[in-house]
Amino acid sequence: MRSKTLLIGGTMLSVFLAGQVLAQSSSGPVETRQPNGTDQKPAFEGQTRASQPAQMPTIETQVVAEGLPHLWSMEFLPDGRMLVTAKEGTMHIVGTDGKASAALAGVPAVDAAGQGGLLDVALAPDFDRSGLIFFSFSEPRDGGNGTSVASAKLVLSGDGAELQDAKVIFRQMPTYDGDKHYGSRLVFGPAGELYVTVGERSDRQTRVQSQDVKSGFGKVFRIDTTGKALADNPLVGTDGAMPEIWSYGHRNLQAAALDGQGRLWTVEHGPKGGDELNRPEAGKNYGWPKVTYGIEYSGGEIGDGITALSGTEQPVYYWDPVIGPSGMVFYDDDAVPEWKGAFLIGGLVTQGLVVLHMENDRVTFEEHVPLDARIRDVKVGPDGSIYAVTESRGGGSTILKLTKA
Repeated sequence: MRSKTLLIGGTMLSVFLAGQVLAQSSSGPVETRQPNGTDQKPAFEGQTRASQPAQMPTIETQVVAEGLPHLWSMEFLPDGRMLVTAKEGTMHIVGTDGKASAALAGVPAVDAAGQGGLLDVALAPDFDRSGLIFFSFSEPRDGGNGTSVASAKLVLSGDGAELQDAKVIFRQMPTYDGDKHYGSRLVFGPAGELYVTVGERSDRQTRVQSQDVKSGFGKVFRIDTTGKALADNPLVGTDGAMPEIWSYGHRNLQAAALDGQGRLWTVEHGPKGGDELNRPEAGKNYGWPKVTYGIEYSGGEIGDGITALSGTEQPVYYWDPVIGPSGMVFYDDDAVPEWKGAFLIGGLVTQGLVVLHMENDRVTFEEHVPLDARIRDVKVGPDGSIYAVTESRGGGSTILKLTKA
């Protein structure tokens, strides 16, 4: 396996001299460029541009699998192999030798145009017994497409596998004829509930439905493994509202994870500036598109150009310029002790790993690990190492293993 060593931190100065590593770190923020929202101010101290830690670990990367199709997500199987989804609509098993199996049979058709494809995958909490997996994908439908969630039994056989009894359990509605902002991440909660994050389909006529609880655009859903709403969901019994909704007012959620207390956290793509870290709570409104940091890609204001509004929640943290978040994990291992209790987020735009150190539900420090590639997913392996899925536009993917040098 090929390897290289990286010293991380946006302004870290590193010198390799006579076999020793000499590092000088800065406690200033990683991001020093001018924000896109030039007149926008954070709502509270530390909401953006947190300082870097005084000391940051030296990280070594190893390529553990390469020459893969354009991947979107990965999940570790109990035997140490990896189950991966490819944007084009195929699923594979990557062995401990880094070799990918042939495409698994039984995967339903996907609409892979634009940002569509076979998206996230998660093992059922009782996978050891049931063999069930859940996956999200952009489903082709009459009149367009939409983000859907399916379940299937993963039957392993030798180096390969197949899906049996695949069935769609939940569909984001309404159907829309577009090719952007599908989301989507799948996260099982501590009681076996399934959180499903989706986007608002990007266009101006759909984005406003993030604020509409009768629409499935721009939402976090909370369902059981049959796709039904949980009885204690916040909008159950509300006239006209989708009972599956957990929170609303989101843009395009492509990163989600539980923290050490079993609570859901998300990072969503903002506009030009305005990527957001949130801890979605039951029935709360996270503002999009009425309230946001950042601006339109064209340079104009979004809506009334406001960043705060009564009845909407402020992000715990935001980025302007953006990081392009995709994939997220809470790190609770000892292999990289400096990161214990931090969120690790894949950066498509920053082309590396974004590390958020947390205290009392606030970001205390932020550091970046440059990996010279768009990072689509992040997972922690059985050995406590961090695994990052890279992607290249129109190309293939690599899986990197990150360890403390």
